[in-house]
Amino acid sequence: MNPYEKLLLQNKAWSEEKLLMDKDFFNRLAHQQKPKFLWIGCSDSRVPANEITGTDPGEVFVHRNIANMVVHTDLNLLSVLQYAVEVLQVDHIIVCGHYGCGGIEAALGNKSFGLINKWLRNIKEVYKLYQAEIDSIVDSKERVNRLVELNVLEQCQDLIKTSIIQKSWHDRKSPEIHGWVYGLTNGLVKELTTIKPDPENIHPIFRYSDDQF
Repeated sequence: MNPYEKLLLQNKAWSEEKLLMDKDFFNRLAHQQKPKFLWIGCSDSRVPANEITGTDPGEVFVHRNIANMVVHTDLNLLSVLQYAVEVLQVDHIIVCGHYGCGGIEAALGNKSFGLINKWLRNIKEVYKLYQAEIDSIVDSKERVNRLVELNVLEQCQDLIKTSIIQKSWHDRKSPEIHGWVYGLTNGLVKELTTIKPDPENIHPIFRYSDDQF
């Protein structure tokens, strides 16, 4: 049996198991989607949102890209964000990085990766902000892991700079923004920050005036 055929068999077994536990499970999922969480995570196959958080399908709305970035020109990310915030009205957004991230490691070097260079540049900009701190770390793995943390913090800041988040904060005092890092070696999450829905948490230059909403 090849790996692809195995996936289909595993899907069938999973479906049957869910129905044995709850015969209405899929019927409920098909008729509503009301997650409280938006997950912005890394595309790394070892960092699955539902398994890490012990949640079922339907509980977490998920967007993933290389190194869990919030890029202000990324229409894919912004579309997901707008839908999650304005239509699904999620109460929490989690930006989750992971230690040992390959995208972060690549951004710390000078190797060219073709088209990927354009994406990694966004991470390099984060490194530039914290260059003195990162360069002072001798161990290469620790250097990568510290940039993983700093990158998560910066992506949380990039979220609250968007008009999508600021309008929601103005209209319904939600969502909260959380920064996490997942440990591949122990399966545990480290919480780095929580940003409450308060305009004072946004740097004034990025703060839209209330009459815009």
